[in-house]
Amino acid sequence: MLKSVSIIQISSLGLLLVVSFLFSGCQTKPSNPNEFSADIIIYGGTSAAVTAAVEAVQSGKSVLVVSPDMHLGGLSSGGLGYTDTGNKSTIGGLSREFYHRVWLHYNDSAAWKWQKHSEYGNKGQGTVAMDGENRTMWIFEPHVAEKVFEEFIAENKITVLRDEWLDRTSGVIVKNAKIESIKTLSGKTLTGKMFIDATYEGDLMAAAGVSFHVGREACSVYGETWNGVQADARHHGHYFKDEIDPYKIPGKPESGLLYGISPEPIAANCTGDNKIQAYCFRLCMSNHPDNRVPFPKPANYDSTKYELLGRVFDAGWREWFNKFDQIPNRKTDTNNHGPFSSDFIGMNYNYPEASYERRKEIIKEHEGYQKGLLYFVANDPRVPKEIQEEMQNWGLAKDEFQDNGNWSRQLYIREARRMLGVYVTSENDVLAKSEVRGSVGMGSYAMDSHNIQRYVTSEGFVQNEGDVGVHPQAPYAISYGSIVPKREECQNLLVPVCVSSSHIAYGSIRMEPVFMILGQSAAVAACKAIDIDHAVQDIPYEVLQKELINRGQVLSLPEVSH
Repeated sequence: MLKSVSIIQISSLGLLLVVSFLFSGCQTKPSNPNEFSADIIIYGGTSAAVTAAVEAVQSGKSVLVVSPDMHLGGLSSGGLGYTDTGNKSTIGGLSREFYHRVWLHYNDSAAWKWQKHSEYGNKGQGTVAMDGENRTMWIFEPHVAEKVFEEFIAENKITVLRDEWLDRTSGVIVKNAKIESIKTLSGKTLTGKMFIDATYEGDLMAAAGVSFHVGREACSVYGETWNGVQADARHHGHYFKDEIDPYKIPGKPESGLLYGISPEPIAANCTGDNKIQAYCFRLCMSNHPDNRVPFPKPANYDSTKYELLGRVFDAGWREWFNKFDQIPNRKTDTNNHGPFSSDFIGMNYNYPEASYERRKEIIKEHEGYQKGLLYFVANDPRVPKEIQEEMQNWGLAKDEFQDNGNWSRQLYIREARRMLGVYVTSENDVLAKSEVRGSVGMGSYAMDSHNIQRYVTSEGFVQNEGDVGVHPQAPYAISYGSIVPKREECQNLLVPVCVSSSHIAYGSIRMEPVFMILGQSAAVAACKAIDIDHAVQDIPYEVLQKELINRGQVLSLPEVSH
């Protein structure tokens, strides 16, 4: 049955274009308009969800994307435009195609509205932003990323059911270790042969009964050095270099701790816990007078929440603008930097397993904190004059996230659930201390964990903990076993985002180019499992490897230029 479907595309001009097309994913005429079926059901709206869907269609399979989000692309279209890439030669397949299409966009002079291309130049992370030789561009505006993702969807005639949320309580039907169908809160039922969980949270994986872990493992669990509590790590400068008093009235513990400081004593190094690295929004700011919106004062603004930052300024810290990373058209991808910044440290521990309602509250809490922070720096007399005057030249980019008050729609979920699959990637794989078999893609970025808690030291000063950045000497392979559950738990599910990995190894894997790589590889595996009627765990690797290489995936070091 050919089913008429409409999708919404976001053009580079911000116009809404409704594109109607015929989709062959529904294999039989549904007796109920809320019943759908396809070979592959993908849950999520991330960059990995899009590449998985494109690969499924190009491999001749019907596919349905069930997205909780209205806008596709996750962090890649949500403000993270200053891409964390590592060794770019490890990025192949549809992931590289994405960055190629970004390059094509910026090759058009019409793309440069708020500045000339020559004024931007080729700023980037150890390489040019616009790589003419390899026809890729790694730094981009949020709306450009969304445009590319929507083009992928439209060109491949992919049906996306948007604003559809998995019924996490009773909406996943599993029989004989296989998912038969999933149901959304709106009442839609989706039946498929294979399923892919491409969410940042791993909700489908968890609802299907697949094992997972939240938090940091003790170093002893996987024989690691950089997992668990790392109170002595000082890898990025995101710690208090000066002795800052943590109490509301300096020198008086009885006055209570300043906002955001935990009273909990720090555990011994390498101790595991249920805490996760901090979240924030990657902000798209502008300093163009015609394209900036002044930082709004939040309704629940409380300047005392930022007293600790005032004390950091008082100590002489002046690095406030060091992560206003420039993207095209006089905009930024602004990220956390320094001892007190946009990371809302310690305020996300229950997010991974929280209800939808609680997650929305946590997201609003992060938004309120971060908006308050911006307003504080731009307006409060506690802020040094030179910083405040410069901050007042900045605002939210007026032409981004226009349906959300110019604020990113995607909180940076740096880490949530992580599957306990066939194989658990650890720092020993990232640091080439062990042999990885069955590669389905490569990583190369540092094992990067943002701070996890803010506490009082034994000397009585405030300090952050959890900031780790350890670089691999060379790119490393990611095992197929890390994107598939244990056979006895689920035989037709792949998980390319909440992969089976230790906390610290995930700090390297969790980069958007890698998610796109793993999304495509997951779809190749799903298609092959259908073709040979095997569980995903039983696909001969040699067969999968050949298919991946044919699609341009980079699987091993000999293919990487150092």
